[in-house]
Amino acid sequence: MPSATVEDYIKHIYLVSEKLTSCEVPMGQVAEALGVVPGTATTMVKALSDAGLVLYAPRVGVQLTEPGRKLALHVLRRHRLIEQFLVEVLGFDWSEVHEEAEQLEHVVSDLLLERIDRFLGHPTEDPHGDPIPSAEGELVHGEVETLVECPLNTQLTVARISDQDTGFLNYIAESGLNPGVRLQVRARSMSAESVSVELASNAVAMTLGLGAAAKIQVRLVH
Repeated sequence: MPSATVEDYIKHIYLVSEKLTSCEVPMGQVAEALGVVPGTATTMVKALSDAGLVLYAPRVGVQLTEPGRKLALHVLRRHRLIEQFLVEVLGFDWSEVHEEAEQLEHVVSDLLLERIDRFLGHPTEDPHGDPIPSAEGELVHGEVETLVECPLNTQLTVARISDQDTGFLNYIAESGLNPGVRLQVRARSMSAESVSVELASNAVAMTLGLGAAAKIQVRLVH
């Protein structure tokens, strides 16, 4: 079984790569995601390359091999199922489970994970709306847009909160913008860097900054 450090690197390389258009993840972004200095990240990535989990090109970046991608999705499956279990069964608040899952994802066995999956009814999303990879390593994202991109005056459902920072998740929870909530975007101003939304439950309007709005993903209500 790979070490917790190996799993962390592979998982974060995958998560950063999801946000990029290029194949390679710059080493600076790898170091930032892991909270280490670039030299430490480079040393670890070279070891991952020797293990066949990544392809590393100096001064260009790193990308996962197919075995690396499978490992990343397996770690994400563990993480997101644990988050769902903590919220649904143990009553944790959705804004506080990320750090708990960061620790538990490295120690839970595959047998226990599959029992958790079965007990929860094979969920496809975690409490933040992130898709849960299947046991076969398949991941379905679905059609989503951020509040910065979505159409105005259209019924939408909050699908995913892309920022796992506890402070930001607390802000989202206090604002009532949890996954599953229905809303409409009433106005958007790029010059003022603001997005005005109205919640369907109580017609309450609020204004978000573009930075926050870009972290809230929604899908059309059909």
